[in-house]
Amino acid sequence: MTKEQLFEQIKQKKSYLCVGLDTDIQKIPKHLLTFEDPIFEFNRQIIDATKAYAVAYKPNIAFYEALGAKGWESLQKTLDYIPKECFTIADAKRGDIGNTSGLYARAFFDKSASGLDFDSVTVAPYMGEDSVTPFLAFPNKWVILLALTSNTGSKDFQNLPVGERQLFEEVLVRSQEWASDEQLMYVVGATKASMLSKVRSLAPTHFLLVPGVGAQGGSLEEVSKYGMNKTCGLLVNSSRGIIYASTEENFAEIAGQEAKKIQEEMAAYLDEYLPKTA
Repeated sequence: MTKEQLFEQIKQKKSYLCVGLDTDIQKIPKHLLTFEDPIFEFNRQIIDATKAYAVAYKPNIAFYEALGAKGWESLQKTLDYIPKECFTIADAKRGDIGNTSGLYARAFFDKSASGLDFDSVTVAPYMGEDSVTPFLAFPNKWVILLALTSNTGSKDFQNLPVGERQLFEEVLVRSQEWASDEQLMYVVGATKASMLSKVRSLAPTHFLLVPGVGAQGGSLEEVSKYGMNKTCGLLVNSSRGIIYASTEENFAEIAGQEAKKIQEEMAAYLDEYLPKTA
């Protein structure tokens, strides 16, 4: 999916919602455990209930890896079920030396090798350029680089001074030498909304994947106000606040209602903050 195609979806749905499929076998409604593949059945119903409001889906790979081969099968079925017009993110946070990264990239991008064909994958930048470029070798695929995360320990390294910048700023600046805004996005946590203006000054045209809205306390209004650019430039993720809004048999209906609430709020912010020339 190109940047232009993603923006078209955002305009059509009046939404920049990404639904995180952090599907935990221990948290899904109990009645689903009678299905042959409870994880996929949960995801299927969530996707059906939210696809009118979401432009992207983000399975967190750890929830599937933890189940071994059966989990990978559920992941593949889920990916195949997501509507083709929706952007797909493998939230895997990979990053290793070049040849290993090449194999990770093949795992998520090469359907003939692994059965998976995601649009993008999250990558950790700590090992530098040669750990990221193997993912960029796949045409029409995206790298979503961890830049400024919202976890408590993020300050241990991300805010350290590197010359006149902080480390996360150096990541933003240096990585733009590796790829353009047509292939590179950044993760910026919603609970770091006060830093979004600084992020935007360094990466004005890139899309940002923003987790942490909803259950983690991030403000959608602040993220939209300070993070939106002329192509929206935001994919705001909500996981628990949508998929676990209910554990009853009507869980999917409730998830759809929660997704619709977020979409309606996003529609208002698009009208308010998206430059009218877009």
